[in-house]
Amino acid sequence: MKKQCYGLNISACSVSTFTKISALQMSWRSTYRSSKFRNVYGKVGQREACYEGIPITRNVHDNHFCAVNPKFLAVVTESSGGGSFLVIPIYKVGRVDPHHPKICGHQGNVLDIKWCPFRDNIIASCSEDCSVRIWEIPDGGLRRNMTEAQMVLIGHSRRVGLIEWHPTCSGILYSAGYDGKILLWNLEKGEAVKMIDSHSDVVLCMSFSRDGSLLATSCKDKKLRIIEARSGRVLQEAYSKSHRVSRVVFLGNMKHVLTTGLSRWNTRQVAVWDQEDLSVPIIEEEIDGLSGLLFPFYDADTHMLYLAGKGDGNIRYYEVSPEKPHLQYLMEFSSSAPQKGLGVMPKRGLDVGECEVFRFYKLITLKGLVEPISMIVPRKAEIFQEDIYPMTSGAEPALTTEEWLSGIDRGPVLVSLKEKYKQPKPAGPKAAKREKKALAKTMKGFDLLENVSPKSDNEFLRMFYRQQDELKQLQKELRDKDERIKHLELELNNLKNNMTLNLSISNN
Repeated sequence: MKKQCYGLNISACSVSTFTKISALQMSWRSTYRSSKFRNVYGKVGQREACYEGIPITRNVHDNHFCAVNPKFLAVVTESSGGGSFLVIPIYKVGRVDPHHPKICGHQGNVLDIKWCPFRDNIIASCSEDCSVRIWEIPDGGLRRNMTEAQMVLIGHSRRVGLIEWHPTCSGILYSAGYDGKILLWNLEKGEAVKMIDSHSDVVLCMSFSRDGSLLATSCKDKKLRIIEARSGRVLQEAYSKSHRVSRVVFLGNMKHVLTTGLSRWNTRQVAVWDQEDLSVPIIEEEIDGLSGLLFPFYDADTHMLYLAGKGDGNIRYYEVSPEKPHLQYLMEFSSSAPQKGLGVMPKRGLDVGECEVFRFYKLITLKGLVEPISMIVPRKAEIFQEDIYPMTSGAEPALTTEEWLSGIDRGPVLVSLKEKYKQPKPAGPKAAKREKKALAKTMKGFDLLENVSPKSDNEFLRMFYRQQDELKQLQKELRDKDERIKHLELELNNLKNNMTLNLSISNN
């Protein structure tokens, strides 16, 4: 028996198959979850917004070699006779002077750099010379090579490949060395207060929970561990033959961790785990067959996960949820230029007016280029978009070093990004002309009102609202001046501290 369908002869069997396929398509559509981030796209910075002429390191260590905050960009560079890295003010884009001052106090190659989350002028570095060093960068950047660190931390017996600042406590730093040990440093005293010796091989990655009470690690022995950050006690440990772990990240407050690694067929893979039960992954999902390491970046505010492959130019992004299927694929940013590493700008450094929700700084070794990539939600930003900018971690620590060491845990201090919002100006000469005419018309109306007494209620209300607007403008100017005064006071205190330090050094 045959049936006629759109001019084609299809057998009863084919019709049955066609019906099943249609049913599958309908079921796929029903499970698709709409998202306000499904149209997020990657926007590469213009040439004039890039940093050129940087001799980016060619070290094969699996790290990003890049760190960024709202003030500075730091990049590990090629050097002879020791390790060095550049620190460039974030606004100084364009070609970098070949003789630009460097931080060059390490005796071996620099393997990792991280900015302090609470003080934008403080950066930590670790090196093949087995040391961790803390540096203070002056406002405006370096004027000459810096060789003397503010603090030198010695405790590892082999090279140090990884450092992480505590996310909520000031003065606490973790370092992981090739000796298989993790050291917890109290920077106020300049000493290690705890050694975590529970790894049988090199630690590849460290990630803190939202409040900093737990530490997740991946190791060269392919095991995933959940560790109590303060005591160093291993709470959970997992090894999976179907998923060899290489990188790990906590998924905010979801009680889940995510890992990237390789499947038993050597394909790149991502897995989600319950942090309280690591017996088996909740889900495992294969990504592709490329060989480069897959770096995970998680944004706890938008619940978006970015997967970037080292050595390729792709950045895939997903939305993460505590319910199944846990990972909802959104889109992929593609580029022909391979990435050596990626720095991530903190949320307080993003352009809120452009609806920017994430920003990478991509290292391109062959071109000596650092290229910003903005992840943007396509919206008209006439008003502040509160749904994509919830309260986020600010630059104030939630705990002092003494409080945290005494056993107190506390989440990050949250701030609103609404104060950073500036309504975008209309683009183009015609729009500017229209704006100028509207402004002139408004000012003309104000001039007329100056000589008009409030003979009616409407005129009185107009004068009242105008005075309110003027008062708001004066209040804004006053707030700006107060912020400027605070900034100048901080600079003055820094100068005094530097002078005191130099005098003490000269006296000694």
